Amino acid sequence: MSTKTTSISGGCACGAIRYEATAEPVVMLHCHCQDCQKASGGPFSSMVVVPREAFTFLQGTPRYHDSPSEAGGKTHRGFCPDCGSPVVIKPDAAPQIIALRTASLDDQSWFSQQIDVWTSDAHPWDKMDPALPKFEKYPPM
Repeated sequence: MSTKTTSISGGCACGAIRYEATAEPVVMLHCHCQDCQKASGGPFSSMVVVPREAFTFLQGTPRYHDSPSEAGGKTHRGFCPDCGSPVVIKPDAAPQIIALRTASLDDQSWFSQQIDVWTSDAHPWDKMDPALPKFEKYPPM
């Protein structure tokens, strides 16, 4: 679905956490669920989803805040324990993927949103791109 073919790198604001993904993104999205709103401090969270087997932490270990997921299990939101920057999301319901918080990427210029998810929680003032596919909750995996 994407055009990004080189290694993806990123980390937190203070540099304590560094990561790398060596595969093309599966999808790039905005999630409008209430948990993502609270975690981001905004109307949605932007994410680049990559295959979990292509992802590795190069430095540091995130701390995780877990919340129940409607899809089953929990959603584990990883952030830097030193600076608090949100970095990754690991869903129990889709263990084959990991979502990278777009703000944590070293180079964000290539991010190109492809879908909106959890539009059922979106605010009426959140003006989504009408040309992109929308999912009331989770997209098909």
